[in-house]
Amino acid sequence: MGWGNKKDGDTSNDLKLPTGKYELVNSHSISSGGKKSMNRYVLACAILASMNSIVLGYDGGVMSGAIIFIQEDLHINEEQIEVLVGSLSIVSLLGAAAAGRTSDAIGRRWTMALTGLICMLGAGIMGLAPSFFVLMVGRFLGGIGVGFGLMIAPVYTAEVSPASSRGALTSLPEIFINFGILLGYISNYFLSGLPAHISWRLMLGVGLVPSLFLALGVLGMPESPRWLVMQNRIEEAASVLARTSDDQGEADARLAEIMEAAGVGGNESNGNVEKLGEQDENIDVPNSQILQKKHHGEGVWRELLWPTPPLQRMLIIALGIQFFQQASGIDAIVYYSPVVFKESGIQSQAGLLGATVAVGFFKTAFILVATFLIDRAGRRPLLLTSALGMTVSLIVLALGLSLIENTSGNHQGFSFLAMLAVCCNVAFFSVGLGPICWVLLSEIFPLRFRAQAASLGVVVNRVASGVISMTFLSLSHSITIAGTFFLFAGVSLLCAVFVYIYIPETKGKTLEEIVSIFNKEESERISQGGELELGDTTMLVEKSKIPTSY
Repeated sequence: MGWGNKKDGDTSNDLKLPTGKYELVNSHSISSGGKKSMNRYVLACAILASMNSIVLGYDGGVMSGAIIFIQEDLHINEEQIEVLVGSLSIVSLLGAAAAGRTSDAIGRRWTMALTGLICMLGAGIMGLAPSFFVLMVGRFLGGIGVGFGLMIAPVYTAEVSPASSRGALTSLPEIFINFGILLGYISNYFLSGLPAHISWRLMLGVGLVPSLFLALGVLGMPESPRWLVMQNRIEEAASVLARTSDDQGEADARLAEIMEAAGVGGNESNGNVEKLGEQDENIDVPNSQILQKKHHGEGVWRELLWPTPPLQRMLIIALGIQFFQQASGIDAIVYYSPVVFKESGIQSQAGLLGATVAVGFFKTAFILVATFLIDRAGRRPLLLTSALGMTVSLIVLALGLSLIENTSGNHQGFSFLAMLAVCCNVAFFSVGLGPICWVLLSEIFPLRFRAQAASLGVVVNRVASGVISMTFLSLSHSITIAGTFFLFAGVSLLCAVFVYIYIPETKGKTLEEIVSIFNKEESERISQGGELELGDTTMLVEKSKIPTSY
């Protein structure tokens, strides 16, 4: 079957696959035989893709100090501060909602270039803003760029990475977020001595630098091989996989799995690309058009809203972990750390900003620990350690703040305890919940759902972040700041329960093998007397065979 319109008997446009070249091999044989060094080309691609994450991190870190000078210069009230801080997360929903369809339409690579340009424009406007209104316009554009970046960076990285290093590479966006937060805190500290009307503008304007690197770096990056397969550009995908795999055998196996996931199969008799779906009678539809229709969102959102049982479990895991990441209060600490430290007894401006720098160092250092352990210890152990450690840290922080508020005398010991608890909380967050929620979001969904599902995950993440950021000060006034952190501790404990019950281990598995875990669970349920409800013909399988993706 040809892949475009052609006359009968014309095979010039048929894609020939060398016999046996793409035969599926056991993935364990690819990764066996000792630990392999990380592919430097893949590492460079992942680093460039993650550059936009610096913008999000820098914004979080720098805004914690910049709002002090913005309030002084523009004379804004506390409610405007909450809107300014929280609006980035809320507005990013627009970017996240558009990112999935955009990346499927124009490709992962050019979506990242678009992300960089939007973030550059937003940072420039904020740095030059003469009023609160113009500042919010820049914030609006920055939020859209952040929404795009949060979705596309982990998806692209997961799709170009081999299974042996995917966990570490997909956690790079979180590393860069933490690095950005640290840079923001350091920027606050060193620019705080300038006049108020200059300091905050420089603080915010510096955010355009990483966006510029991303926009330029895209020119040297390859397109995602999975997106290329979705466009029926198989030979280009094979070329990218040859450069991003540990060896040629793994590249061939990855291509075979991707083609199977996308619905492309090599015909055993002639090696031609098979038809991807049923065509109406007397209508000649090119295979590439069928592929694009299948993967550009037509029908995908319907299936995400009314999911089959395996897809429903994937959504529960992905959206649940995104919710808990933000509902545990991490952005309250990132954005309002000077407020927290002031409540703990630190009064000087230099002391407040210096304490936030210490938090940034802890957060950044422990994300490196997570990167080292994620493909060794696995996802589940790190997530459980992270959630339980955050629970204990938040309880200690809440107790320390409560004692400071309700006792008299010297509070120096309680202040140190509160600061240590904040540092431990961000450290435990960085070890697990910070990076791994993005890793899971990018690796558990089948190819045809991956971009749109990632957008949904970003939406949940940003809504939770926005709610926390825009209500923290008001909530602290209502139930005290100690009570607020007791509330966050309860959410973290629920997160640990959620991880223990729902999340499987995905370490060392290819993206297609991970999908098969969920299908296998459903197959076992059926064999025990359950009833399967399938919403798409691609889920119809031969007897005793569950596909690795759909």
